[in-house]
Amino acid sequence: MKKVLLKTDNLSKSFSSGGAMQHVLKNIDLKLYEGDFTVIMGASGAGKSTLLYALSGMDTPTLGRITFGDTVISDMSQDALAVFRRSHCGFVFQQIYLIEGMSVMDNILAAGLLVSRDKKALCENARKLFDAVGISPETQGKFPSQISGGEAQRAGIVRALINCPEILFADEPTGALNSKTGLDVLDTLTGFNEQGQSVVMVTHDMRSARRGNRVLYLKDGVILGECDLGKYVHGDMARHEKLSGFLKEMGW
Repeated sequence: MKKVLLKTDNLSKSFSSGGAMQHVLKNIDLKLYEGDFTVIMGASGAGKSTLLYALSGMDTPTLGRITFGDTVISDMSQDALAVFRRSHCGFVFQQIYLIEGMSVMDNILAAGLLVSRDKKALCENARKLFDAVGISPETQGKFPSQISGGEAQRAGIVRALINCPEILFADEPTGALNSKTGLDVLDTLTGFNEQGQSVVMVTHDMRSARRGNRVLYLKDGVILGECDLGKYVHGDMARHEKLSGFLKEMGW
């Protein structure tokens, strides 16, 4: 049986807008499992990113409980959450947010040094991760403005993994990339998942969604359904047809 990494109980999130309450997430009960590549899909405004940020502790729920391992993170202060996220969560965004005045390698070390003071071990881990994503030593020494969008996003994945997080959270990680570069990033995420890294990804893109073994469909703040795709196999048309049928059933 798979280990539960994170679970929510009656998770709800509301905002006040123009004097009226907008209920973005509504009483969500969810479990995320070790080793899964979980994809969250849904139309714009369904609450996908809000759910991702709540799950990762980047946002605080209005109601309900979020338990990460044995820790109830929904009860933690913002300062405590920030410290917790550094060690337990990795983040990859559509916008990459590398610091321009620092080399690619120094960007990764800056994230690692927030958790560990062992710079030698961090450098060794960073080099292994860079090698895994196909970023050369020469590129590691460049500034973010000197590398391509795909290289920057793969460097962003290295930064997200430098502290060995239990879960890698990705919010539309290929949204700002062209088709070929986006495919490289998806291959990178898939490769790490195949090595055991748990991934939770929000996407509008069906090509990206096919990489997941579990697809959740969010509508109006509620998980309307989920699809079990099993292990990713490149070129598996049955997988494509199963996901297409599921999304059609969900009203995609």
